[in-house]
Amino acid sequence: MAFITMSLLSESLKRTVPVNVILPADKLYFPGEPKREDKPFKTLYLLHGILGNYTDWVNGTRITRWAEENNLAVVMPSGDNAFYVDQPWACNNYGEFIGKELVELTRKIFPLSHEREDTFIGGLSMGGFGAMRNGLKYCDTFGYVVALSGAYIIDDLTERTNDTPMFMDRRDYAESVFGDLEKAIDSDLNPKYIASENIKAGKECPKIFMACGEDDDLLPHNKSMYEDLKSKGLDVTLTIDKGNHEWDFWDKYLKIAIDEFLPTEISKNGINSGNIGK
Repeated sequence: MAFITMSLLSESLKRTVPVNVILPADKLYFPGEPKREDKPFKTLYLLHGILGNYTDWVNGTRITRWAEENNLAVVMPSGDNAFYVDQPWACNNYGEFIGKELVELTRKIFPLSHEREDTFIGGLSMGGFGAMRNGLKYCDTFGYVVALSGAYIIDDLTERTNDTPMFMDRRDYAESVFGDLEKAIDSDLNPKYIASENIKAGKECPKIFMACGEDDDLLPHNKSMYEDLKSKGLDVTLTIDKGNHEWDFWDKYLKIAIDEFLPTEISKNGINSGNIGK
């Protein structure tokens, strides 16, 4: 299992950004086992949550193991605290970076499939919002979306004030991310708006897997997003299970999404330090 940390000079962000990549190109096989056909890898672009960075998924879940089991390439960029949307006033076009530039660059560097049905985007919390927004915005690129405990805060941004010590709940922080809050809800910053525009344009939306803990404060937002997308006719599922806004839940449901939702390759573990016998 190749694990690569690299830096990319991004035109969208006007700076060099770090990215982690898992690539099962060096997988070892037990004697007598057929080797994988030499072909491009299906790919999952995986987005972290607020306060996190490109190392979060490797530290918080068993994504490396599951990538090897499923012959799945995984690309994990950093998104700062910017919700993976475009902020042209600050030269932070994170949506363009995630949905277009990062895909193009990684396809140039690694043997990744260029097919929509082989290209997936996922994330947790802020990254769940980013996966949903950019999966819908760039629906010609992504065939599947995995959104875990999505932070769909855009519905109530206009109600925010600065009378709170938590920066992520403040109005001035929301304005730094989404700009004019009165206009944000009816723009391509809002996944619900994008879904409606896709339908009007006759575009095919990706299939969507959502999961949220029953004790998660973001559960009402996830229900609202699910109900809106379902009412529009999108292929979307929402699973509500025991758990809160924490890594045990995301670890569990990332595996479920990979095993049961994403059309990954049927495979086996390779020979590695944790698997030396059949």
